[in-house]
Amino acid sequence: MSKYKIAWLPGDGIGIEVLEAAKIVLNKLNLDAEYIHGDIGWEFWCKEGDAFPQRTIDLLNNVNAAMFGAITSKPVKTAEAELVPELKGTGLIYRSPIVRMRQLFNLYICLRPCKAYPGNPLNFKENIDIVVFRENTEDLYCGVEFNPVPQELADVLTKLSKPFATFSKMPLDEYAVSTKINTKKGSEKIIRAAFDFARKFNRKKVTVVHKANVVRATDGLFLDIAKEVAKDYPEIQMDDANIDAMTMWLLKNPFNYDVLVAPNLYGDIISDLIAQMVGGLGFGCSGNISEKLAVFEPSHGSAPKYSGMYKVNPIATILAAKMMLDWLGEKEMGDRLEKATAEVIAEGKIRTYDMGGSNKTLEIAEAIAEKL
Repeated sequence: MSKYKIAWLPGDGIGIEVLEAAKIVLNKLNLDAEYIHGDIGWEFWCKEGDAFPQRTIDLLNNVNAAMFGAITSKPVKTAEAELVPELKGTGLIYRSPIVRMRQLFNLYICLRPCKAYPGNPLNFKENIDIVVFRENTEDLYCGVEFNPVPQELADVLTKLSKPFATFSKMPLDEYAVSTKINTKKGSEKIIRAAFDFARKFNRKKVTVVHKANVVRATDGLFLDIAKEVAKDYPEIQMDDANIDAMTMWLLKNPFNYDVLVAPNLYGDIISDLIAQMVGGLGFGCSGNISEKLAVFEPSHGSAPKYSGMYKVNPIATILAAKMMLDWLGEKEMGDRLEKATAEVIAEGKIRTYDMGGSNKTLEIAEAIAEKL
């Protein structure tokens, strides 16, 4: 019996290809694991009306970790139009399976390390090493949205919020409402996770990203809780910045930052920005983590136009595999994998198109595997 059970969720498009690359390096490391395929993504929405079937949920309840490729996301109306004829008119609504997964399994930490590896021609600056902790289940991604707006909701909002009176005069189908929900418990958990990480890995500062001067209730709560949590970590400096200013300061002075923690939407924005600073989404790895389960993935999407071409950079997915190894407690394997990846980047002999080369997806994986 294998030591680990790993759910293998290729998803759509290039997700299939980059996970194939990850399997090459994991096999070379001889990780004692059983890789169990799981159905997820656009294909299963079109066939079954469910992008995240119950059988895949059951699988995730019985594994140590998961590797996830990428999914195709489309607007709800487009998704409804592309259902198979047998499912049209059923009222099924397309929702991102990765968002649903995060909420269903309480994968409240989205951990995104952003590191500039020497020799990468796409680096904004050398030696950038910033870790983003993004809250993963609340905020504007909680899925509480209305379009058209129900009359009872409009009545309540009109009663409770004077600024809303302007919208209440409009027809209910001419505006939409998305609800931003931050809880004390959820905010404290992600903030404490960021400070725990900083303490464990001798990081000197945690920066809290928010917009509390405008979004006073939810972001104000997030910032207030951060100030309280910081008192338990006196050796770690805490500062904070508005999300708009943060994007500017990251470009101007990236070395002023170490660990960033943010609500869901802001964390998504800044992690993509920093990923571009260290080479683009081809280098952006991500972990969706709870106490019981962790799902690791590249930050990029399914890139349908490249599907089947084996053209894209798999390094983000390979670094996500490194994150999985660390989470499983296989740190020595994880360190070897990162070292081999860094060597291939530094040598510059094998590069995909985004790095100015012409090598294919699996050639990168094979070059890394040769160094393990």
